[in-house]
Amino acid sequence: MIDLTTTYLGLKLKNPLVPSASPLSKDVDSARRVEDAGAAALVIYSLFEEKIESEAQQMARFFDQQAIGHSEADSFHPILVDIQTHQEKYLAHVQKLKSALAIPVIASLNGTSLSGWVDYGKQLEQAGVDAIELNIYHLAANADESSEVVENRYINILRELKICVSVPIAIKISSQFSSPIHFAKRLEAAGANGITIFNRFYQPDIDLETLQVIPKLELSTPSEALLRIRWAALLYGRTNLSIAVTGGFHETPDMLKALLAGADVVQLCSVLLKDGVGRLTEMLTELERWLIEHEYESIEQLKGSVSQKNAIDPSAYERANYVQILDNYSGSTGVLR
Repeated sequence: MIDLTTTYLGLKLKNPLVPSASPLSKDVDSARRVEDAGAAALVIYSLFEEKIESEAQQMARFFDQQAIGHSEADSFHPILVDIQTHQEKYLAHVQKLKSALAIPVIASLNGTSLSGWVDYGKQLEQAGVDAIELNIYHLAANADESSEVVENRYINILRELKICVSVPIAIKISSQFSSPIHFAKRLEAAGANGITIFNRFYQPDIDLETLQVIPKLELSTPSEALLRIRWAALLYGRTNLSIAVTGGFHETPDMLKALLAGADVVQLCSVLLKDGVGRLTEMLTELERWLIEHEYESIEQLKGSVSQKNAIDPSAYERANYVQILDNYSGSTGVLR
C-alpha cells in the first residue's frame, strides 16, 4: 500500500492535493464533493478587507446619510433587522464548512490595512480555521518604493498577526521578488509556517476600439507550472517552511515534478473549474500508479529527491542550463534562417 500522506503547515494530510481558493468552496455541497473526490484539505475563497470596507461605506450612506438635504427625514432612519454583513456571512460559512468537512479548512485572507490583517485573522481563528494563507496581493508600481520596503510590508503584517493567532500561517508570494530564497528565510524568521508559490496577478488588457484598460480573468495554463517547479526545487532544503505550489498544475506529470522538486502540497484550481472535481480523483489514481511503477513506497520518499539540493546536476536549475539550451536550439526543418 502506497503511503500518500504529507505534512503541510504542521497538518498531517492524507495526500498532497489541495484545492486552492476558488468558487468551489462557496457552497457546502460543492465543498463536500471536493472532499469526496479526494482533496486532502481545502483553501476557501478569499476574505477581502476592501469588500468589507466598501460594504460598510455603502451601509453608512444608506442608513446614516439618507437625510442629507432633507432635514424633515432626519428622524426616519431605516431599522437594521436581520442584515448580515459580508464578513459575518464569511465567518458563518467557515463554521459550516468546519462542521460539514473532515479535512482541514484553510482560510485565504486578503487585507489592505495592518489592523485589517490582524483583526480578520483573529476572527478567522475564532471561527475555527485550521490555518490561514495570507494572500498579500501587492503590485509594486510606486517608483519611490524600494524592494526592501515591499518585503518589509509582508514581514510587518506577518509579525503582527503571529502575536495574535496561534494557527499556522502560510504566505502567498509572487514570482517578482528579487531574491525569493532570501525573502523566504526572512519570512521563516518572522514566524511563517509555510510559503505558497506563486500568486497569479490578473493582467489588465487594452480594448483597441475604446482604448479603455479593462480587467481580464483567464484560467491558468500548464506552461505556468515550470516556474513553480523550479523555485520549489531551489527552496527545498534552504528553509524549514512548508512549500505549496499553485498555478498551472493541470496534469499529473507536472504535479509529480513539483513533489520531486520539493513541494509538500500541490494546489489545484483552474483544472477543477475547467474539468470538474472528478479530475482530482483521476490525478490521485495516476499518482499512485506512477509511484507503484517506479517502486516508491511513499510521498515522503519521493519529495525533494530532484531538488537542487539533491539533483544529480544542481546547476541545471540555474543560468548554465539557459546557455546550453540556446546553444543546442535548432529551428524547424525547412525554415529559412
